Formats: sequence, structure tokens, C-alpha cells
Amino acid sequence: MTANESGARREKMIGAGYGLGAAALFGASAPLSKLLLGHAGPLIVSAFLYLGAAAGLFILQRVSSRVSIAKEAALRGRDFALLSAITILGGIAGPILMLYGLTRVSALAGSLALNLEAPFTIIIAVVLFREYLGSRAILAALLIIGGTILLGWAPGSLRADSLGIGSIAAACLCWGIDNNLTQRLSLRDPAAIATIKAAVAGLTTLTIAFAIGMPSPGIGIGLAALAIGSVCYGLSLYLDVLALRMLGAAREAAYFASAPFIGAILSLAIFRMLPGTAEWIAAASMAIGVALLIRENHNHAHVHDELVHDHLHYHDRHHLHAHLAGESPHEPHAHPHRHSALRHAHPHVSDLHHRHPHGG
Repeated sequence: MTANESGARREKMIGAGYGLGAAALFGASAPLSKLLLGHAGPLIVSAFLYLGAAAGLFILQRVSSRVSIAKEAALRGRDFALLSAITILGGIAGPILMLYGLTRVSALAGSLALNLEAPFTIIIAVVLFREYLGSRAILAALLIIGGTILLGWAPGSLRADSLGIGSIAAACLCWGIDNNLTQRLSLRDPAAIATIKAAVAGLTTLTIAFAIGMPSPGIGIGLAALAIGSVCYGLSLYLDVLALRMLGAAREAAYFASAPFIGAILSLAIFRMLPGTAEWIAAASMAIGVALLIRENHNHAHVHDELVHDHLHYHDRHHLHAHLAGESPHEPHAHPHRHSALRHAHPHVSDLHHRHPHGG
């Protein structure tokens, strides 16, 4: 294995870890949020979850700035239109729709319905944003998504109605668009993106809730929502931006499709249900899919067009450039830099450096 292949594989493994970590945390949020909805309305719960996320991300930023000299690329003025759309769709509309849906369906049904986020994200990524999935990656994605669908075949475990499932499906569509827009912004500081999204979403939703006369939650429920939000939303948002950066939206969606499975398993534990044959088969299907994705090797000759942008980077095969006076020599570092036109071959995924056409 060459140094380039080893580096690409290491990056993909790290990105997979970020994606699965984000999925595990977000998957846990559905059954945990379901516990809170018996004591407060969906608007209030959504607001406190995102305010907790913002607080947790703020602490993360302060800690990381003390222990790391690497500085991510800062958000620019032109980025805020995209960040506004991300916040409205992914931070306000999506969570409210999901939590409203959870008031009408069981925790397990709600967790399973979240599997719709993955196909929405993949379809948008491939059709609209020129991401590429080979046959092996498509098979892996189908196995992961199919595993979550298979869980729905367990008899007697679901309680759902069309409005509840429809609301969760609409939330998944919002998140599918959000994922693809966030991937376009993912070269910027992930903690800053996630913090702004969480803070604006939390404050906006709280304002709406109070404006329509919803009561404040009790102290215990409020603190629980803040705690769940700081981890299940805040840390998940941060890891997800990193996964989108390193993998592209389509592959990130395949990994993130494990979130409903994780939520379903936690629902079984919290609400005292025992796993059956369908659950074990689903687990095997998803595990095989994840293994196929990790072992995928997309390697061919491709062309990089000339490009100028700004993001955190090492001086690898894509970043061979000189530095101006005053630019930090420490790596990784972020500064505006130019990519010369280049043709070469190495393993890669559909990140923002690899959006190129593929032959039939």
C-alpha cells in the first residue's frame, strides 16, 4: 500500500468514526426525548435541546482553543446565507416536526421512521450535488437502510398514525437538505457552524413557544433537556460536520443511517421490550453494510480543476503551495490557498476536493 493510499484509508476510517459517533448520539436522542414529551410540549423540548447543544458546543470551543494550536477556517460573510438555510431547516423545522411526530407514535416507531433521512440525503447528494456512489457503496447503503426498515417488521412493537409518521418523514426531508447544504460549508470551523446553528435554533424556537403561550418546563425537565441536548445534539452536530467534510453527504448518510437502529435498541431497553429475530437480522445487515463502506476502495485517474479556497489542511498531495509572510508554518493550518490543475489517481471519496464526472 502506497503512502497516498494509506493516508486516504486513514482519513476514511476517521470520517467513518465521526459519522458513526454522530449517529449513535443522535439516535439516542429520540427515545430520551420521548421521555421528556410527557412533561413538556415539543416546542419547549426542542428549544431546550438546542440551547443545551449550544452550551455544550461553546464549552467544546473554549477547551479546544486551549489545547490545540490548529485554527479552523473562520466563517465569512457570504457563508451566512447558507448557514441561515441550514439553521431553519435542520435546527428549527426538522426537530419540531420530529418531536411533534413523537407525540403521536411510539418511541420505537419514531426511531425507525428516522431511517428516511438517509435515502433523502443520498438522493439529493447524488442527483443535485454530483456526488458519486459506486455499486459497492450503493449496496452498503441499501444494507444499512434496509436493516432499519426490517426492524419495523417486528410484530406488536409499533404504535403509529399517518400524521405522526408524516411529520417525522418531513423532518427527515429537512435534514436531508440540511446535510447537503452543511457539506458545502464543512470546510469552515465545524464547532462555529454547529454552535451558531444550535444557539439560533434554540432561541428562535423558545421565542415561538413563549409567544403562543406554552408554559415553561419544570426545573428537572429543563435540566434534563439541556443535558441531553448538550451531548446528543451538540456533540453529534460537531462530529457530523467533520464526517460530512471527510466523506461527502452520501457516504455520511449511509453511516448516519445507523442512528435509527441505535435509537430503536435504546427504546427496547428503556421501554422494556426484548429484541427478536428481526432485530438481530437487522443488526447483521447494518454491520455488513458498514464493513463494506469501510472497505470500499474508489480509485481512478481524475482531474482537479484550479481552485482557490480556505480550510484546515496539511501539506499533502493536494496542498503543495508556498506560504506568504505571516502565515503559520504549523500544520494543520488554515489560510486561503490555490490548488493548481492536477490529474492523478488515488483512493478518494466525494469530499469537496473530489467532485468530478465518472464514466458509465
